[in-house]
Amino acid sequence: MKIVIIGGGISGCAAYLQLRKHLPKPPSGEEHSITIYEAYSTDVDTTAEDRGDAGATHSSTLVVGGGLGVGANGLNVLKRLDAELLRDIVRGGYSAAIMNMKSRNGTVLARMRPAGKPAMDGKGQKTMNMVCCTRHNLWREIRIKVPDENIVTKRVSEVIANQNGLNVVHFSDGSPPIEADMIIGADGLKSLTKKAIFPDEKQDPYPPHYEGLSGVGGIVPYSLVKDHVEIGSMNLVMGGNGFFGYFIADSAVDAPYRDSANHISPPGDTVAWWSTYTVDECPNPRSLDKSVVTGQLRERYAHWKDPVIQQVLKTIEVKNMYPTWIVPPLPTWERDGVVLVGDAAHALPPTSGQGCSQALEDVECLSMFLKHSLQKAYDEKHIDVASQKQAIKEAAKEYMALRQPHVKKILDGAQQRQNMKRDKTLIEEYVMYAFMWIIGWFPWVMEKPLKQVLDYNIAEEVKRVINERKS
Repeated sequence: MKIVIIGGGISGCAAYLQLRKHLPKPPSGEEHSITIYEAYSTDVDTTAEDRGDAGATHSSTLVVGGGLGVGANGLNVLKRLDAELLRDIVRGGYSAAIMNMKSRNGTVLARMRPAGKPAMDGKGQKTMNMVCCTRHNLWREIRIKVPDENIVTKRVSEVIANQNGLNVVHFSDGSPPIEADMIIGADGLKSLTKKAIFPDEKQDPYPPHYEGLSGVGGIVPYSLVKDHVEIGSMNLVMGGNGFFGYFIADSAVDAPYRDSANHISPPGDTVAWWSTYTVDECPNPRSLDKSVVTGQLRERYAHWKDPVIQQVLKTIEVKNMYPTWIVPPLPTWERDGVVLVGDAAHALPPTSGQGCSQALEDVECLSMFLKHSLQKAYDEKHIDVASQKQAIKEAAKEYMALRQPHVKKILDGAQQRQNMKRDKTLIEEYVMYAFMWIIGWFPWVMEKPLKQVLDYNIAEEVKRVINERKS
């Protein structure tokens, strides 16, 4: 089978690895052909600034979002894929067990520990904590596992889903098109592959929607704020005119358990921060006046009393802005062997804390269903184009039935919570504080739904569905 993956970001590279792990060998004994096509360089040490495309939103932009958190559900996908890969990702980030929700005055209103009491004595704990890291670190470790010869730097111009034969990929440079049994669109929220899912529409019927919020982010030395950042914590600071978050971004190099997401390690050298606030008109990163944005940030947060925020404001140098986009729920993620994963199918707002974790769940789920449907076709000696296309469609159908309701539930919750980041009146601000203070007395109210997401095991869910179909 020939498979093409459009997009060499986190979703695309993870999809490659999952397919290599799960797909059964055809009766011929030949390996499946899997190739990633990415418009930009995916050299592991190249950043978006190096390429001069830091404002882009393509799938391999290494600085989009700056820092991110990978929940226990996403970490378990990585663990099942490759325990060594998980270790390397955790080693390059920081394990955070505590979520502090604060007011702009620095008061802790609520504390949550969805993984239970954090472990710092070497004994560990059963549930993995969230791992905080840079987007580049996560992408880089996954990308390293993909052989260079399986990634082609070439811009795709069009994807065509063919009902009765092989699907087609066209290229912007005019080079000959290629055909494939299956095409996986992992090309982000402005997905070109998505057009093949709705070929009868002149324009995208489900375009990405700007949410009226934009953010900035960066890194500060831990030494500047070490007296004010709790070890093992992620801190979410709310106010009437924005949101600020920060977390320790790496572990001490001599920490004995720095490669374990089940432990809290001594801090390393850096703290990552990010801020999100109301911006009515979507900013254009390419025409951004960074000095003006820097001045606006200092003015916006001048009266916030959190000492970490004030230290960030002293050293801040805005390099880019990151608008918050979502993709509205699509009626389908598949057409005739063209399948969407990750942000191409369901871009989630940062408030979800689940963007990359849900993408990782997508590719494991799709690969496992495809393994099952292909193996059934091979057992029945059906190995022609038509039977393989039918196997792909069966797998995609099961994939969507399992994933769409789950992702929709996460999206709905995230959209409700992100309203806390918008500008408010003074009364609205203190109503928000009162709500968080009440939650602080009953943390299980928020921990329970969060824990349900973190404990979700997509591999077990796939097995359940397959067993139900057999019976």
